[in-house]
Amino acid sequence: MKGQSVLKLVIGNKRYSSWSMRPWILMKEFRLPFEEVIVPLYREESKSALLAQSPAGKVPVLHDGDMNVWDSLAIVEYLADLYPNLLIWPQERETRAHARALACEMHSGFAALRSECPMNFGRSPQPASLTEAASADADRIGAAWRDALARYDGPFLFGQFGAADAMFAPIVQRFESYMIPASKEAQRYMHAIKSLASWQEWSLSAGSEEWRLPQNERD
Repeated sequence: MKGQSVLKLVIGNKRYSSWSMRPWILMKEFRLPFEEVIVPLYREESKSALLAQSPAGKVPVLHDGDMNVWDSLAIVEYLADLYPNLLIWPQERETRAHARALACEMHSGFAALRSECPMNFGRSPQPASLTEAASADADRIGAAWRDALARYDGPFLFGQFGAADAMFAPIVQRFESYMIPASKEAQRYMHAIKSLASWQEWSLSAGSEEWRLPQNERD
């Protein structure tokens, strides 16, 4: 029976791997027991090591016995099915649909912002010169946050921490490290995310990683 084995989450470097952070922070906040396996990225041997974990050759990957789930959002959905009593998604149908829409928008969109402002937990905050497309992405994210926070009374997007917050957690780091302008509502939301024990654990681990890219390659 699925779910009886110890879950194993394969992730990349915590300093850089935004997609790995998403299911990791979710599992930590919901106190789901799992084994963490890190495959360092951007090395000559990285691709073969990743292909040994999943056919996509990318992180993250969730192993549950002989079941392999790759892709951050697919992992979130698998966990929601595996633990139906946990409010990984909001309980109310309409609220759940809103949360899923935002999570999917994050999953498939904001390419300009993600490209111009790669996640780097070692980057000292400094402003970035964004293109029009990246600025539009940032504006849309801010508007989506404000709308959800106003509807559901915060401090997280849908009241309490859930899947949508996990999907946006790396964006919080980008807003901070690239000093992207944010409204007061967005700043309060960012503070709530950064105050999570899971966020602080990830940040501490990222800072202690020995291997990292040359500064100019991810800054």
